[in-house]
Amino acid sequence: MEGYYFQLALTVALVSGYFFSKWTLVKIFIKLGAAKQVPEVRIKNVTNYFILILFLILFLSLMMVWGVDYEGMLVFLSSVLAVIGVALVAQWSILSNITAGVIVFFSFPARIGDTVEVVDGAHRIKGTITEINLFQVLLIDEDNQEIAYPNNLILQRPVIKVVNSLKEERDNSTSAWVKRAESRAK
Repeated sequence: MEGYYFQLALTVALVSGYFFSKWTLVKIFIKLGAAKQVPEVRIKNVTNYFILILFLILFLSLMMVWGVDYEGMLVFLSSVLAVIGVALVAQWSILSNITAGVIVFFSFPARIGDTVEVVDGAHRIKGTITEINLFQVLLIDEDNQEIAYPNNLILQRPVIKVVNSLKEERDNSTSAWVKRAESRAK
């Protein structure tokens, strides 16, 4: 009976740790997303990926605590992983785009509304970023055509952030106005 209470206490500790880690992770990603001015949809998608990983760790930990028979589970998991492996080899670009989408979330220098030029060999693709999702970056070019550029390629190609002098002028006048308003408030 003593082992049962230990398993129960360990289960409560693991589940509590999961919820605390989940809460902490959500707070970190919200702060990081706000600092990088990332849309809420992207923050939610990236957060959900990491929460899924946390849940899988919790599930495996609980299986270890309660002594689930590993022989049958290992056969089942190896079969599932083999099928997933074949599917991912067939669709490797989907996995690389999702991974690149997470990397773009953390480190891509351009934001929605910025005009960029992607150097793709001898061609250049220029457009304004309208959306950055898990699989692609959506651009609108000068002819008002929407271009979907895969995330894994945007990480591999040089990206030039085009500075719009009119936008820069507007931002400078706005920041000067904000500075004047702040100085008056003091």
